[in-house]
Amino acid sequence: MKKYLIIYALLVTGALLFTLRHYRGQTRRLAQNQEALASDLTHYRTRAGQEAAAAQVLRLRCAEFERLREADAEEIRRLGIRLRRLEATARTATASRLEIRVPIRDSLVVRRDTLGGIFPTVAARLDTLRSFRWEDPWTVVEGTLRNDSVTCRICSVDTLRQIVHRIPHRFLFIRWGTKALRQEIVSSNPHTQIVYTEYIRLER
Repeated sequence: MKKYLIIYALLVTGALLFTLRHYRGQTRRLAQNQEALASDLTHYRTRAGQEAAAAQVLRLRCAEFERLREADAEEIRRLGIRLRRLEATARTATASRLEIRVPIRDSLVVRRDTLGGIFPTVAARLDTLRSFRWEDPWTVVEGTLRNDSVTCRICSVDTLRQIVHRIPHRFLFIRWGTKALRQEIVSSNPHTQIVYTEYIRLER
């Protein structure tokens, strides 16, 4: 009888320890999520002078993600991906701002006008078209100026590097465990400013 009581006591103790550990893990996760939601996006420059931003990572369960990010969940379903197979999802918004000053040059173009009358004729005439172009390794801006309009074309290329890493607990010089997960985003385009970022890790 004692043998069964000991086994029962060990099983109950193990179940209690597992429940306590799970509860502490959930409490820690919720606290980290609250901190991540309350914290602002941190902007900084890398040693190479690149625009960068940092934000804490949200850790959600599948049901929480489906409830809190309904539009994202629907978009993922449209891609034919099951939410339970999702590992993580990220979203970043950027804005490119630059001020340029470029000289305007004149170009001669041949215009063909149709003259009215009983017998319509086509007459060719020279016209001046003013144009401009500016470029650097990331952005091209070019356009033309006419009497009544301006045509402008802008092409901007950027590469965003996203790194997710853990921040350990610290006490003096001792580091242990995981205090939070943090996402670092680096833009290769100096004209780009990171205005929003979100990284959600799905947990089982």
